[in-house]
Amino acid sequence: MILIDTHTHLYLNQFDNDRAETIHRSLDKNVLVHLLPNIDRESIPALLHMAQSFPASCFPMMGLHPTSVKDDFETELNTVITEIETGKYIGIGEIGIDLYWDKTFREQQEEVFKQQLVLADKLGLAVSIHSRNSLDIILKIINDLALPGLKGILHCYPGNLAQARKAIEMGLYLGIGGVVTYKNSGLQEVIRVVGCDHLVLETDAPFLPPVPYRGQRNESSYLPFIAERIAWITGMEVEEVAAKTTENALQLYPIKL
Repeated sequence: MILIDTHTHLYLNQFDNDRAETIHRSLDKNVLVHLLPNIDRESIPALLHMAQSFPASCFPMMGLHPTSVKDDFETELNTVITEIETGKYIGIGEIGIDLYWDKTFREQQEEVFKQQLVLADKLGLAVSIHSRNSLDIILKIINDLALPGLKGILHCYPGNLAQARKAIEMGLYLGIGGVVTYKNSGLQEVIRVVGCDHLVLETDAPFLPPVPYRGQRNESSYLPFIAERIAWITGMEVEEVAAKTTENALQLYPIKL
C-alpha cells in the first residue's frame, strides 16, 4: 500500500525538534510521498531545505498563501513567480482566497490568485487551492478564467455536494484530510456520493489532525486514519482507497514511485 500526502507543512518550526523522526514514522506507515506547499517568501528557505534533506520523499511547491497577501503583495508575488520559473517545484500552492481571518485585502487576494492560476496553466503545473469562506468565489474565478489546462486540488475541501460537483466538472480534485474524521464535518455525504475517483489524501500537518489525535500536532504518519475513514464511508477496502487516491495524485504531479 502506497499513500501520498498531497499537502503537508513539515518544514514549519513545529517539527524542528523531530523532523527526521517524523519523516521516518511517515515512511513506516507507507506514506512515501510528501508534497510541501509554500506560504510566502519567508518560508522558502525552510521549504527548500526540507526538500533537499529528503529528496526521495519530499517535493516542494511554490505559491503565495492568501493570508500572506498584504500591502506588499506585489513584492511577495514577484518573489514567488521568480521561484516558480526556476523549475524546481512540482506544483503551485498554496494559493487561493481566505475570508475567514481578514477581508481587508480581498481584492488583492483575488488578483494574486488569478495571476498564479494563469501561471500554473502556462507552465502545466497543478495548483493547491485554499478556499476558506470563499469556495463560491474560487469556483467562479476558475470558471470565468476558463484556463484550458488548469488542474489541481481544492485543499481541505470545505464545501457541500453541489459545490463538489461543480469543482469536479472543472476537473478539480477534492483534498480530504483530518476533518473527515470529525463528527460534524459534513464531508460524509460528499464522499459517499462522489466516491474516490476525485479524491486525494492530505494532512495539512501540523494543522487539523484526525481523530484520535485531535487537539495535538498533526503529522503525515496520521494519513492512514484518513484513508480508513474514507474506506468506512464508501464501503471500500482501505487498500482500494490508497490505490485510487495515489493514482489521482500521480495524475496531477510528475512523481515517479
